[in-house]
Amino acid sequence: MGTQTDLAVEAQGLVKIFGTNRAVNGVDLKVPKGAIYGVLGPNGAGKTTTIQMLATLLRPDGGSARVFGHDVVKEPHRVRQLIGVTGQYASVDETLSARENLFIFGRLLGLSRAQSRSRAQELLEEFDLSEAAKRPLKQFSGGMRRRLDLAASLISQPPLIFLDEPTTGLDPRTRAQMWNTIRHLVQTGSTVLLTTQYLDEADQLADRVAVIDRGQVVAEGTVDTLKSSIGSASLRLELADAADLDRALAIISGVLNTTAIERTPRGRLTVPLADAEQVADVLIGLRHAGIAITAMSVEKPTLDAVFLALTGHGANTEEVVLS
Repeated sequence: MGTQTDLAVEAQGLVKIFGTNRAVNGVDLKVPKGAIYGVLGPNGAGKTTTIQMLATLLRPDGGSARVFGHDVVKEPHRVRQLIGVTGQYASVDETLSARENLFIFGRLLGLSRAQSRSRAQELLEEFDLSEAAKRPLKQFSGGMRRRLDLAASLISQPPLIFLDEPTTGLDPRTRAQMWNTIRHLVQTGSTVLLTTQYLDEADQLADRVAVIDRGQVVAEGTVDTLKSSIGSASLRLELADAADLDRALAIISGVLNTTAIERTPRGRLTVPLADAEQVADVLIGLRHAGIAITAMSVEKPTLDAVFLALTGHGANTEEVVLS
């Protein structure tokens, strides 16, 4: 997918073991320069551990990785000069204001006093923190802290930015602001490697996606390529009686010859379809069994349908969120 010179990240066979747990079990990644690259998977899949190895925060137990051609084990200091990492709280002192903390970060990164003041002001405005700029961090909400974390990692806007679940727990408005900022980072020259447990986030932002499950990459490609790989559509059904769930699953599995069916205890089912014409066969099978449905829709494939087809288990029992 490209030579080493046009890759921001190249990882081959990355392994990390904690005791008897192979948290990362042979991960390969190729992240093109100037892209937003999504790493998608449930909690515990190995996403954060992979990021920590790429960012020189953890030493790999196997495999290799390069950032802009620099080996993360042999040249960690050079790699750290090229990256920004969010996920750690960006504060020197909880009693200092957001403006003071950003100023200090600027000075620590080698900016002059004037440059640090100017950059702090720019970032406070960009992240909608100007009104709270003089308040001490201990008075900030979780969403404000998350925005400040990202602002601090961008003081010297590095060529590669690791964002580890940057919008988890944010309200919809703040989340949308964060998405716009992430897009702006790439427009102004950075590469972004983004881990997320939100399927719609990867769909909205990522140029390419790696799906990680149980420490391994189970699929990689553009969002559209991954969606098209599982068929033409997804069938969503809602049963009139959740007690019919097991019988419905058996019928659908038999008709479609698949076990990749996402279900909820309330009787909602999502099934990937190779061909939209298969819907009639499913409905006839359910009718013959006397199983009533209250709602049905046929939709274009989604990333959660991709995840279900690839791993055999869904995003979550009730939400479009991997957990």
